[in-house]
Amino acid sequence: MLEIVARFPGRSVFLAGETIECLVTFTNLGGPAGHRNGSSNLAAAGVIGKVKMAKLAWSSAQIHCQCSVSESRVSIADTPDSLTHTEMKTSMSRTSFVPFQGEKGATVLSTKPTILFCDLMLLPGESQTFTYCEVLPTEAPPSYRGSALKYSYKITIGAQRLGCPTKLMRLPFRVLVVPGLLDTTVYEQQEQQQDNGEAVSPANPFQQRQRNDNTLLDVALENLQIITCRKGPSYFNITNGLGRVARFCLFKPAYRIGDDVVGTCDFTQGVVNCVQFSVTLQSEEVISETYRRAPGTGDTQSGSTVTSYSKHEEFCLNTAKTNISIALPLTATPAFYTDLVTVRWRLHFEFVTTKTALSTAPPPSCPDESVTWQGPAHLDVETMIWDLPIKVFATNPVFVSSVSLLKSHVSCKI
Repeated sequence: MLEIVARFPGRSVFLAGETIECLVTFTNLGGPAGHRNGSSNLAAAGVIGKVKMAKLAWSSAQIHCQCSVSESRVSIADTPDSLTHTEMKTSMSRTSFVPFQGEKGATVLSTKPTILFCDLMLLPGESQTFTYCEVLPTEAPPSYRGSALKYSYKITIGAQRLGCPTKLMRLPFRVLVVPGLLDTTVYEQQEQQQDNGEAVSPANPFQQRQRNDNTLLDVALENLQIITCRKGPSYFNITNGLGRVARFCLFKPAYRIGDDVVGTCDFTQGVVNCVQFSVTLQSEEVISETYRRAPGTGDTQSGSTVTSYSKHEEFCLNTAKTNISIALPLTATPAFYTDLVTVRWRLHFEFVTTKTALSTAPPPSCPDESVTWQGPAHLDVETMIWDLPIKVFATNPVFVSSVSLLKSHVSCKI
């Protein structure tokens, strides 16, 4: 019996453009416990000729991204960048390593197969570990699980024992996309020109230039810091047919998953009484018109699906000011767009306002006097809906990996 174990040495969440590292260990489980110290002990015991060695013909690894869709809503038969399983099986019928075998949907991204070894022999109790490294393309779509489609990433490892069928096992992982990483090649070219003595910008001759050894992860986190930490309060006057209801302030327009969306509602300048309001964090999935199965006028038929997350609800009659704080879950997918789908985020407001003015409490005749106001038993109200778009980006993959439910290792026996 031979066991194969594949695992990530660190995290299971990566950024598009990063180098993914996976450790694959092959162990021969046969033989007594005393034979697990290697061939030297076996030779000393004089049993090297009696031990049955495990022989593996080959092993390969490959990364692929599967796109599975709801056939009642999405049609990807005409997608130029996708390759259906029938086409891939025909094109790869001469090889025994078919990483997408048994997978649903179409393969939208696939790296070149990497051969880990050929003709591996293991003594009973002996194990050997191979490292599989692959750079994930920067233009790769993010991992996403929606109502109409799903993007899922896996490392498929195949191995074949002599005289046995090929065995496949898959290790899933999550991919996040950070905008602006394609522009890092400009900085790399500038550094290369400076190393060659070419001046690309004015430099201080009395200051020693420090070489930039930042990794792609450092560059990505720096870009996210610049994008999401710019604080610029935005004010919105919320009105209906009777006049102003409230004034809402959003402190910044861009956020990372895991951040809190913070804002304030000011009712002091409103002329319409607001009885109750709620704010819901929502993501909207919009299927491209080119690949919609049945376009129509309804939400489902038009290719738009809304998913609600956190919600803040509050009774605000006679309230001057209040604030909201809604958390963006780390398990959510940041905003992105591909040829098939566009995912965007928004704050969904619902204001319950009165149609007629309410009587107010009379002012006290003296400072020591208290006044009690009795609210009406029935109110004639109406509901007003308002959607405020916000920008949601990725965050540090280390934080996301800490709450990820994906397995960091898989194993099988052949």
